[in-house]
Amino acid sequence: MSSPHETAEKSNLHALTPVEKAGTSLQTQHELNPGIEFHPEALDNIRVNMSAVGRRTATLGGRRTVKKQWQAAWLLKAIACMDLTTLSGDDTPGRVKRLCAKARNPLRHDIVEALGIQDLHLTTGAVCVYHEMVPTAVEALKGTNIPVAAVSTGFPAGLSPFKQRVEEIKQSVKAGAKEIDIVITRHHVLRQNWQALYDEVRAFKDACGQDVHLKAILATGELATLRNVAKASMVSMMAGADFIKTSTGKEKVNATLDFTLVMIRMIREYQDFTGYKVGYKPAGGISTAKDAMAYQVLIKEELGNEWLQPHLFRFGASSLLADIERQLEHYITGQYSAYNRHPIA
Repeated sequence: MSSPHETAEKSNLHALTPVEKAGTSLQTQHELNPGIEFHPEALDNIRVNMSAVGRRTATLGGRRTVKKQWQAAWLLKAIACMDLTTLSGDDTPGRVKRLCAKARNPLRHDIVEALGIQDLHLTTGAVCVYHEMVPTAVEALKGTNIPVAAVSTGFPAGLSPFKQRVEEIKQSVKAGAKEIDIVITRHHVLRQNWQALYDEVRAFKDACGQDVHLKAILATGELATLRNVAKASMVSMMAGADFIKTSTGKEKVNATLDFTLVMIRMIREYQDFTGYKVGYKPAGGISTAKDAMAYQVLIKEELGNEWLQPHLFRFGASSLLADIERQLEHYITGQYSAYNRHPIA
């Protein structure tokens, strides 16, 4: 991806690395994280300097600016890394079908033509729904490479009976979900019962089977301390999580840059320890293109360009796409349009 410092003009968007393969074809296959044996001693030395974390993230927006076609390129990449999501109590098959249609064609045709990116076949990274809507989404996305992600294990609280949570995963996989977003039991973290957390996530991983991605939702806003967030991240990865995810989107505090920095540092440490690459998904409260780019820049600086691809990075989002589409139209026309010109579902 082009550096945020770059200022040299390019003739068109196709000159930019992040756009050349921004569609789902770039979801490179890599070895899923098989997990490792639980190593409690690996948690003993985990420390988090809250002041340092705050200083690192507070200066991010002021130090990093991306403008013009480079901004457009980064926003196209954000679309390719988006789990387009509907998790409402009033979800209907019709709403899910409309969401899937938007996932297939996330930008209006006139914007695609103006940007000259027809050959990218840009789509979102996945569609995320409740288990009940998995068959509807699978059918609506037939013929595409867009996976269906199902929230599972008693989402969002994660307090339903354990056997029921495991069975829910199996049923979602049977229905065609290729990714499972599980929620951990928060009190395992709050009570520092790391073995119980490991065993839980390991059981969820086993229920997913061989080829289904497991995303572990930590509900970071409910874990009390950044150190707890760091340890929960490490334990979840040891147990086999292919992604670690901040939030359900239902907590009072959801994704933040502070949580992100702590979690991706643990991803880096886990890779150094095991050689396995684990993905990252911030979710909840990320609703503007400016917010999305802050996360992208932090990922690039801490983990490198590979983690800016859909197989290792996702946004959990419902309203983010509309603002990105508005920003891209502004890049083309110099004017902002109303949100009703960019419907999602």
